[in-house]
Amino acid sequence: MDLMDKILSLSKRRGFIFPGSEIYGGLANSWDYGPLGAELKKNIKDEWWKRFVRQRPDVVGIDAALIMNPKVWEASGHVAGFSDPLVECKKCHERFRADHVDGTKCPSCGGELMAPKQFNLMFKTNIGPTEEQGSEVYLRPETAQAMFVDFKNVLDTTRKRLPFGIAQMGKAFRNEITPGNFIFRTREFEQMEIEYFVKESEWEKHFEAWLEEMRSWLKHLGVKKWHEQEIPDGERAHYSKRTVDIEYDYPFGRKELYGLAYRGNFDLTQHEKFSGQDLKYTDPENPKEKFLPHVIEPTWGVDRSLLVAMLEAYAEEEVKSSKLKVESENGEEEEDTRVVMRFPKWLAPVKVAILPLSKKEELAKIAKPLHAELAKEFACEYDETQSIGKRYRRQDEIGTPYCVTVDFETANDQSVTVRDRDTMKQERIAISSLKQYLIDKLA
Repeated sequence: MDLMDKILSLSKRRGFIFPGSEIYGGLANSWDYGPLGAELKKNIKDEWWKRFVRQRPDVVGIDAALIMNPKVWEASGHVAGFSDPLVECKKCHERFRADHVDGTKCPSCGGELMAPKQFNLMFKTNIGPTEEQGSEVYLRPETAQAMFVDFKNVLDTTRKRLPFGIAQMGKAFRNEITPGNFIFRTREFEQMEIEYFVKESEWEKHFEAWLEEMRSWLKHLGVKKWHEQEIPDGERAHYSKRTVDIEYDYPFGRKELYGLAYRGNFDLTQHEKFSGQDLKYTDPENPKEKFLPHVIEPTWGVDRSLLVAMLEAYAEEEVKSSKLKVESENGEEEEDTRVVMRFPKWLAPVKVAILPLSKKEELAKIAKPLHAELAKEFACEYDETQSIGKRYRRQDEIGTPYCVTVDFETANDQSVTVRDRDTMKQERIAISSLKQYLIDKLA
């Protein structure tokens, strides 16, 4: 079983990610985030927002509507040009992206492929009770355009000066021809983006600064190795002077993870033209100087961040039988291999598990109030079923950094046993010191 199959199996078994609409046979490449996946995803978004918005005086955030005036997408070029080349098999009628197919034969059945045609990737819907001309709108295919459309409002209300950025995270929708590879490419996904507005003369230094910020984030996420691909002339967007794709070696090949682009002032120029509104920036130190700022755009995918974090965290390791005996309720032998998700502690969906050694009331009356108290500070889980060894294994598989065991000595010495996920070492800690101990360890 390769790594991707192991991640798929673990995701469903432990509640990270489920196939969407599964009881009805599913929907092609649709996925639902389960209890652990929802926590993992929220941790990524919260950490990103804290790191790139709250802790930076030069970035503010917005949360714009999914459905925008359709003129937005005319101005941005999405209506006319946001498309992929599509080919269809004459025999089985399966469709493929033309640039993903070699030759003229269908990769599924060997049938002849039709000539390529352009397929617009935006999802259309209608506003109002009837479908009529003029009611057609689109689900946004990216989060970026709202930041350009709201540029003047943000500038007026925050009184920011260049350089400054507008950040947004949220859903985007693309009617992909060939989605696949689990959550790598889906029709519904989440982005975290920043449009960073700068003077044209300073774009290069800000580009390099944001590239370094993206490298730092990757390390923080637990990614050990990635590739930076400079996109050459002719392959970049027509308005871009520089684009760097950050790629990752997935089990299914090297593909894009994040992107960093210099967009020039194309977007503000287009929206000024199509809206008729003045979107120029006035330099407070030189009021006669009015211009449309240029833009550096770092883009992170939430779903791809989560996928890469899981791939990096997954580990199988041999465990000495002596350690397993310690972790078994009766000291019996158990399996000598454990699966452990070594998430960075900030990312782990559950930070602390409270595990009474048995279901007996004398332990529960200590363990349950302890869980209630710690849950005010951390994402906690309470588990009293199966042997303690099996419960440790489950917490290893979901990446819980610390397990707290309440045993039959706890009532006497007012202490609990804390087990470290990575070392499997156990330490006796007084209940009165436990909260601060965990705060220090999880910092």
